[in-house]
Amino acid sequence: MSIGNVLGNDKRGRIELGAEKKVGWDEVTHGVVLHSFEDDATDVSSRKAEDRNYAQFSSYVATVASWRVIKPVYNRDICIDCQNCWIYCPDTSIISRDKQMLGIDYDHCKGCGVCVEVCPTNPKSLLMFAEAHNPEDALASWPEKKKKEEK
Repeated sequence: MSIGNVLGNDKRGRIELGAEKKVGWDEVTHGVVLHSFEDDATDVSSRKAEDRNYAQFSSYVATVASWRVIKPVYNRDICIDCQNCWIYCPDTSIISRDKQMLGIDYDHCKGCGVCVEVCPTNPKSLLMFAEAHNPEDALASWPEKKKKEEK
């Protein structure tokens, strides 16, 4: 399954949060509710995220990619699919299906590094690199496995 199929639609990450017109504290409409979905959400939990009809301004549709200065890069050859990164990611930016890590949703990743911290592999299957660093170059520079010191 390709990541393109996982994301599934052209709505994902099309609005950049922080780019909208700002209003003062005294201009905010009182009692505003931002609905996550355009239509009835009664059975939304039974559908995959990419099959849901998200509202125009929801966390699914909006992107925060411009906030990031460092990003995690994922090395499939080292990953053991433990799902720690998926469980602990505060922004649900880890793409996983059927308990297999597929990649990173860079539209919603803020570059916090939690995924790297909880990765148990040696070397880690996720490492942080500068935002401008090419992922192919990052993979080529991946560290070798560290051997345990004998006592």
